[in-house]
Amino acid sequence: MSVVIPGLPGSEWTHGVGEIAVEDGAILLTAAPGVDWTNDATGAAPFHTATSLSFAPPRPFQLSARVSVGGQRTTFDAAALTLWADEDHWAKLCFEYSPHGEEMVVSVVTDRYSDDSNGPVITGGEVWLRVSSVGDAYAYHYSVDGSEWHFVRLFRLDSPAPLRLGIMSQAPMGDVAVARFTDLRLVTEQLADVRDGR
Repeated sequence: MSVVIPGLPGSEWTHGVGEIAVEDGAILLTAAPGVDWTNDATGAAPFHTATSLSFAPPRPFQLSARVSVGGQRTTFDAAALTLWADEDHWAKLCFEYSPHGEEMVVSVVTDRYSDDSNGPVITGGEVWLRVSSVGDAYAYHYSVDGSEWHFVRLFRLDSPAPLRLGIMSQAPMGDVAVARFTDLRLVTEQLADVRDGR
């Protein structure tokens, strides 16, 4: 079933059907208990129980959003921008709650196994995230003000299926996570400089 989000192409869930609401112009995605995407590098069982609201992106693209997670936070809950092809080829850029009780930018790139990397701690309760195509590669950035962007990582995903671009909420250790997305913006422009995010 296609879901209409203002400013984005018609979107569909990657896994089953998620819970979505619109409140004062914000998109709220509510994660069910225990849902996540992970292909643990140590060989633990993978999980693909969270669902991303995703679409086939144009080329080139930049998708950005201001994100936060409401209510009582639990370890590893997150609002995320996602790229998904199949269970072995996907990536996500998260505003995630750490085991130390800190909100931080976390990026995960999966080519069979997940390369999981913690970024900066964010103290303001929200952050802007952005995923961009760079030729056949992808770039992640974050911003604390929606204006000045900071480089997170540059990577490739040589997937057998086309990648879909989307937004997601996850709650691996908790009963619920309500991810809030505002200022969603999709542009068909190439980044001028990947390293400084312009």
